[in-house]
Amino acid sequence: MSALCQWPKDQLCLTKETREEAIRRVERAFASTLESLKVDIGLVELLESIYVPLGAWLVARKEQQQGPLVVGINGAQGAGKSTLFNLLEVILEEGFDLKVVGLSIDDLYETREAREGLAHRIHPLLSTRGVPGTHDVELGIELIRGLKGEFGDEGRNVKIPVFDKSIDDRCPPVLWQEWHGKADVIVLEGWCVGASAQPEAMLAEPVNDLERSEDPLGFWRSYVNQQLDGRYKALFDMIDVLIMLKVPSMESVFEWRSQQEKKLAERVRYFYDTQQPTEHLRIMNEREIRRFIQHYERLTRNMLEEMPTRADVCLELNENHKIGNIRINKSI
Repeated sequence: MSALCQWPKDQLCLTKETREEAIRRVERAFASTLESLKVDIGLVELLESIYVPLGAWLVARKEQQQGPLVVGINGAQGAGKSTLFNLLEVILEEGFDLKVVGLSIDDLYETREAREGLAHRIHPLLSTRGVPGTHDVELGIELIRGLKGEFGDEGRNVKIPVFDKSIDDRCPPVLWQEWHGKADVIVLEGWCVGASAQPEAMLAEPVNDLERSEDPLGFWRSYVNQQLDGRYKALFDMIDVLIMLKVPSMESVFEWRSQQEKKLAERVRYFYDTQQPTEHLRIMNEREIRRFIQHYERLTRNMLEEMPTRADVCLELNENHKIGNIRINKSI
């Protein structure tokens, strides 16, 4: 069995006593949620070696600036972005007494009607949500500004949208989440969070069958790239700290996405056995999964190549879906 990955000693931002107290408080808070997070190695070991030190590192970064710290979490499909956010939320709130609010870039998707309009005006592939150009970026910028208290009313409610993937559309505002007041830490997570545009010359050659057959002239990928170089850059420039969950390869993305689909199939069987409706839980087969992932392959490959040296913290995942190495590119 390989040794457990450790947070770099030269970046430890808390004393032994503070760390132990934080671990005790966080462990108590996690008692009821450990099973749902599916942490299959000793939680205390993970907290001591990686997650509490990461939380303390973020606290130290926050203390270097005025106002809330905006943290971006990047990672391909199946990398564990939501789990990392859940861990950090509890660690920062219970261990360090900070107020944390999170939003997913998935919840910023344009409505289905808006994406159908993009598909009609620009390119049919834009009807599929996910790539840059299919999000309401201006809404995301407004949300972060509101959560930072930039509108002058720290007591105001900020409504955070909710996207329902089962109907492929944004939920009505009455179902949106609400945040009251100003946050200490704001987390934006998503597969393309922090991504940068490619040089135009790199767009000429298709990277997969989808681009080759459905975007032969490159109109779709050029539009996506232009979005990254424009309004998405304005959103990502609001991030103070970028954390990357680096998957081993594109094949890992396919394997881990397939595992997610198997879990969804288990849910369908459960609902079927309990005679609950399953129409909204559509299962993709292997061919459909591969086509689905090809929508994101170009940008994912580019991020795997250039982001590990640019992100503030890069958590490198091994084939077993565990953190095998920690790379810190911006020291405290």
